[in-house]
Amino acid sequence: MAETVQDNLTSEVRSQLKQIVDKHSGQKESIIMILNETQEKLGYVPYEAQRYIALETGIPLAEIYGIVTFYSRFSLKPVGKYKISSCLGTACYVKNAQAVLERIEEKVGIKAGETSADGKYSFVATRCIGACGLAPVITINEDVYGRLTPDDIDGIIEKYK
Repeated sequence: MAETVQDNLTSEVRSQLKQIVDKHSGQKESIIMILNETQEKLGYVPYEAQRYIALETGIPLAEIYGIVTFYSRFSLKPVGKYKISSCLGTACYVKNAQAVLERIEEKVGIKAGETSADGKYSFVATRCIGACGLAPVITINEDVYGRLTPDDIDGIIEKYK
């Protein structure tokens, strides 16, 4: 007997999730595609959505949670309109990435790992993003900025007001 989902999902969100799950039904290794589309639609993958997906696919909730928390692509909390990632990998770190990170925190008013109250910015510190030749590097959504100093940050953030 299938378990009934008792959660805070709206009927619209439940319908969106059902469409995503049905679209990938029967496809081998479809869970990543389902979670990716859920992240794109909702802006994050909340517990209720993970539970719904688990019940619909038969994949254990613990496995889904493990995937969501393993890959940095997925978020458990809503992310801001502008997702700022500051690389702290070795190449960036030795070229003063920590000072760049601190300037971003000052400019957007949140610490790494937080989302601003107005939902405009999310900020994360990441390990290598694969642009070592441009160290230190940040990304804002799909835009990449490299060879940065703390003085560069104000002008960059102004583009995303």
